[in-house]
Amino acid sequence: MKPWRYEHWCLPAVGGEFVAAMEDVLELYAEPYDPLCPTVCFDEKPVVLHAEVRPHVPASAGQPERIDCEYQRRGSANLFFLVEPLRGWRQVHVTAQRTKQDYAEQMRWLVDVAYPSAEYVRVVQDNLNTHTPGALYEAFPASEACRILRRLEFHYTPKHASWLNMAEIEIGVFQRSCLQRRIADEQQLRQQVTALQEERNANTKESHRSLNHLCTESDDFPLYA
Repeated sequence: MKPWRYEHWCLPAVGGEFVAAMEDVLELYAEPYDPLCPTVCFDEKPVVLHAEVRPHVPASAGQPERIDCEYQRRGSANLFFLVEPLRGWRQVHVTAQRTKQDYAEQMRWLVDVAYPSAEYVRVVQDNLNTHTPGALYEAFPASEACRILRRLEFHYTPKHASWLNMAEIEIGVFQRSCLQRRIADEQQLRQQVTALQEERNANTKESHRSLNHLCTESDDFPLYA
């Protein structure tokens, strides 16, 4: 034993509310693809911006690249992830913050730009306080909010179980691939995420396989066996 070691872990209370929300999301994932009512997973990720103060020392034979431990803090930004697992598609938007106004704009973009021909879009999201229908009424006139909401159907992950949201799989891919290095500003951040987004959207077979891993495991879900 090594009693000084520990891990951060999410320990949800598995009751009726948890199971009901979990079943709702997993059944939604198991449904066949329907372009008229697509399922889109939505989430966001804050990004801290750091600028280098000294140039890197390039890698050489037997020596990895060296990066100075000192950096300059440049504020923060936000990434909104919209992911359609069954199509292997994702869209990442860079914003300065993640207010109710920003959330409402993402929902309007989803129905008007991404899926203008769909009857409605089923949105899987967590229980963040900005993820509510009321956010649209605070951001837009009532008639506009109502128009958008008529084409949205919200499905919430259980509280303390946002890992059931497949958008978090995509966030993990972006974190490992392009967000671990220091990024100085929003322009550089947008360049990084757009390049990876286009690469993964072009390689739909591979991204489809990674996104659907959770679905293939759901039949053996261990929480209430």
